[in-house]
Amino acid sequence: MKRYLPFMKSDPLVAVIRLSGAIGTGGRGSLSDEALAPVIEKAFSRGKPDAVALQINSPGGSPVQSSLIGARISRLAQEKNVPVYAFVEDVAASGGYWLAAAADEIYADDSSVLGSIGVISAGFGAHVFLARQGIERRVHTAGKSKSMLDPFQPQDEADVARLKSMLEQIHINFIRHVQQRRGDKLDDSKDLFAGDIWIGSAAQEVGLIDGIAHLVPAMKARFGDKVKFRRYGPKRGWMSRFGASLATDALAGIEERAEFARYGL
Repeated sequence: MKRYLPFMKSDPLVAVIRLSGAIGTGGRGSLSDEALAPVIEKAFSRGKPDAVALQINSPGGSPVQSSLIGARISRLAQEKNVPVYAFVEDVAASGGYWLAAAADEIYADDSSVLGSIGVISAGFGAHVFLARQGIERRVHTAGKSKSMLDPFQPQDEADVARLKSMLEQIHINFIRHVQQRRGDKLDDSKDLFAGDIWIGSAAQEVGLIDGIAHLVPAMKARFGDKVKFRRYGPKRGWMSRFGASLATDALAGIEERAEFARYGL
């Protein structure tokens, strides 16, 4: 109440946004700008917070959604003049690190996995299997590139070249974002953008994070023991709360588990 009374000094308030899971547009649990927009807007606006803390545990995902979410955080931080601190749990890799870089300062556990500043595209080829089974696939298109990278047709080198060009452009965007956000903190003697990962203090040594710290003690050290925390995160649907799940959510869960498994988690 006293935060709203003009003549009473209120305790410091830190809004905590939890960003946990793979980044994309599929499944209830995935992080997307559409799902997080009201959460992020509320965190920056409600109760005039002294700071916003991002609690991150993400192996990455969609580069576009990562960019949209990160841009929203940066825009609101500037508009509201509120500092942002990121605290990494198990992992902030690829798109997860993109989100972390939206903060003014990044902290992690000594065993957290960070980095993977690169872009990946994975698929499969099934044309040999279909041929062995005597199955003929018929595809009709208007536009010579419409069936680019069709997994049921032999790989075309021109398609691969176009894909690599696209991945390179996304990689450049990722690098630019990290350089703009981390600036002189980055160790120029290291190749930080080859897709490698760093653990805890090693990430601090190359400038990917600012230190080893956990959210609550770090915020108390900065704002005092009386600091209050108000937590925000995407709400789960009532079906998820009672353990019910649709097939799409199950598939999204498998994909997310695979993303975490890439980092041994």
